[in-house]
Amino acid sequence: MNKKFLKLELDFDFILLSITSQLRDYRLCHYINKALDFNFEKVDDHEITFVGQSPKFYSKYLYYIEEVTPFYYLISNKGSDGYLIPELKGSDYFVIIKDFIDDEDLQYFIQTARNIPDIQAIVELDPTKLKSKENLIF
Repeated sequence: MNKKFLKLELDFDFILLSITSQLRDYRLCHYINKALDFNFEKVDDHEITFVGQSPKFYSKYLYYIEEVTPFYYLISNKGSDGYLIPELKGSDYFVIIKDFIDDEDLQYFIQTARNIPDIQAIVELDPTKLKSKENLIF
């Protein structure tokens, strides 16, 4: 009997930043909005559902300008029932930047965010190396 396997390839065409901060999500967005002249707005929570389990929800914010890309998402790592990325329990939030952003803009975002007093750390991560990377797809 021949076995057939289905290989699923996921597209991780985004930039992933990890933020460590004790701030509540809305306060963190407020400080980022002030520092970078952004306008993060609360959107529907990021929902993860696995077969046979109840859904898990993670707070999510979005900032974008209609005529200009990229899209910036701020997602909490701690949700209604556990962690979005369990192997990164030290990370409190993730920033996902979708669509084009050049290195200069990315470095400006990181440096400016590092200057916010209540952010302990902000680090760029490679999403393809994460064990729970499928939780970041939406």
